[in-house]
Amino acid sequence: MSSKKNSITRIVIILCIIISLILSFALMSCKKSTSATTQSKIGVENESSTSASKSSQTTETTKKEISKLQITGNINILTGFEISDKVLNSRPFAIMINNAPEARPQSGLNKADVVIEAVDEGGITRLIGVFSSQKADVIGPIRSARQYYAELARMFDPIYVFWGTYPEGYKLIENMDMDVLTPLGDNTGASSIQANITDGKDAWRDSSRVAPHNAYSSTEKLAAAAKNNGYSLEGGQSPFNFKLDATDEKRGNTINIKIDFSMASFASDFKYDKSSNKYLKSTGGQPSIDRESNEQLSFNNVIALITDIVNSGDSAGHMIVRTTGSGKAFFFFDGNVIEGTWERNGVTESMKFKDAEGNDVLFNRGSTYIGLVQGTDRVIY
Repeated sequence: MSSKKNSITRIVIILCIIISLILSFALMSCKKSTSATTQSKIGVENESSTSASKSSQTTETTKKEISKLQITGNINILTGFEISDKVLNSRPFAIMINNAPEARPQSGLNKADVVIEAVDEGGITRLIGVFSSQKADVIGPIRSARQYYAELARMFDPIYVFWGTYPEGYKLIENMDMDVLTPLGDNTGASSIQANITDGKDAWRDSSRVAPHNAYSSTEKLAAAAKNNGYSLEGGQSPFNFKLDATDEKRGNTINIKIDFSMASFASDFKYDKSSNKYLKSTGGQPSIDRESNEQLSFNNVIALITDIVNSGDSAGHMIVRTTGSGKAFFFFDGNVIEGTWERNGVTESMKFKDAEGNDVLFNRGSTYIGLVQGTDRVIY
């Protein structure tokens, strides 16, 4: 009996030892697995951190490369050319220009640093000519303002020139804190904007054309009127950063561009000339010609901005064009196109133009055309 008990006891002890060994091996295996998992997580985290670091370094390198290409120094802020006896640096005049068929060909736009175009009531378009680096002896026909044209002009901190506006428009323009010149002031008393250009002295009517397509002025006369009204002729701001033109081998073959504002007679077409690295403008299928020089308008840069454009529904059919916030943009220069974005926080600020990676776009020195439309399908190239 004692022998049996001893045998059972030995068996129990052996079983306990076996179970203990099994548990020890299991625990060691678990520790190894946990350690491996931890190391794997650390490896993933390190890899992710390294990847983010490399991405950040790449972005920083790209920004530095762009910065090296950017032209700075004693330059006109709208053209990028060095200020000299030929390149002026006056505060910009932003002037409303008529674009009805009866107003064509216009005068002075070949001297403008920037031309902006957007649709107005009835599907017609109007232009804003922004002048700073060159004098223009004849500018026009000058036309009336709309809220969104004034907002677009405001980003240059200019002296805004227009031939009247609708009654509510005066107050809207006054609220933009902008120096203005106009021969027709607000007679409703809603704003303090009064007539401050004398028709016949600071501006004139061309008898060969019918009103409202016959109002003209010049940079010299407008500068004198601005001075008489106590406006500063220095200052201004710009949305542009500049670079040198691409070399011949880096110029692309995006030759034809169409910006479709409304109807065919107001479509703006641009044909790229590789030798001059400029874009020749046509309107409604006809070359856009300067009336005085018979020179076709050409631009170093063409920009198409996508934004919200709707009819206000009022009796006049005034349009509403969003000029702040952000949207898609197409930038054409050097025979190439860059797809990116535009953004603007408020009407007193300039726009910012970015490429798809969020870097500032560097434009060619010279003149720039900007067109605003309500869909990417209206930009054809």
